[in-house]
Amino acid sequence: MGSPGPSVRCPVQEQRARWERKRACTARELLETERRYQEQLGLVATYFVGILRAKGTLRPPERQALFGPWELIYGASQELLPYLEGGRWGQGLEGFCPHLELYTQFAANAERSRTTLQEQLKKNKRFRRFVRLQEGRPEFAGLQLQDLLPLPLQRLQQYENLAIALAENTGPNSPDHEQLTRAARRISDTAQRVHTISQKQKNDQHLQRVQALLSGRQAKGLISGSRWFLRQGWLLVVPPRGEPRPRMFFLFSDALLMAKPRPPLHLLQSGTFACQALYPMAECQLHRVFGHSGGPCGGLLSLSFPHEKLLLMSTDQEELSHWYRSLTLASSSQKN
Repeated sequence: MGSPGPSVRCPVQEQRARWERKRACTARELLETERRYQEQLGLVATYFVGILRAKGTLRPPERQALFGPWELIYGASQELLPYLEGGRWGQGLEGFCPHLELYTQFAANAERSRTTLQEQLKKNKRFRRFVRLQEGRPEFAGLQLQDLLPLPLQRLQQYENLAIALAENTGPNSPDHEQLTRAARRISDTAQRVHTISQKQKNDQHLQRVQALLSGRQAKGLISGSRWFLRQGWLLVVPPRGEPRPRMFFLFSDALLMAKPRPPLHLLQSGTFACQALYPMAECQLHRVFGHSGGPCGGLLSLSFPHEKLLLMSTDQEELSHWYRSLTLASSSQKN
């Protein structure tokens, strides 16, 4: 009986070849993007952080608030790149992991950095001229400082995707399989912490914005940091008698706030809203009265609380569906 000819395919060998191709492609992408990343980190470190330190255009606290641990992140990339260029991906990425705390610090400082940049561009004429001059250098290719500042957080997401892909396409018998697996896990854990920090910062921005929209004595202290903003918008309140009244609603993780607009001619509070009621979502019984069919006529939601019942209407079917899903989410999360 003859042996199989060279044309006979071996599924195991084919799978290994696919893994190797994906591994090589991922490694090449990691190397090429790291070179570009390090180049951009270097531009900011050289033409902004370094020169600002030498010129004294920004005081040290403001410079630190703006750039955070930027130079340390740049140094970490400089350590990593030679390993990637030498094909020592597992050793390089695992050695990079102790620097991941810099990315957590950078994320925690991100909102402060954004605010500092806005404030300094607005009130510091010397800094404004300096930024314009540096951004005009050909090395920046039209990129602005505000485009470059989020770079480390964007890169962390790339690190996670590429490290996981490398680990998944490295065979268990490969000498760097365990290193890549450990590195991918630590990078993913850091990326998740950074995502949580970012979500908290965005929520704080929403809460501050909503607080600024509310006026009057009743509005004080309504927006607390423990609340998560979900959505806002106009809905029609349908009374037992009379015409529906438009009201602005703000939905949080634990409460629904109903407000009415201040008169446009109000001298001090035009453009703001007066709080009328705050309903706890833990006590809400929600029903969709009509508007299930997806037709063009909108719909009606019934919200029952221990001492009050609300009928909320929208002429936009899709908008009402979004509200129904968000209200359901808030109500169920408070009851679990």
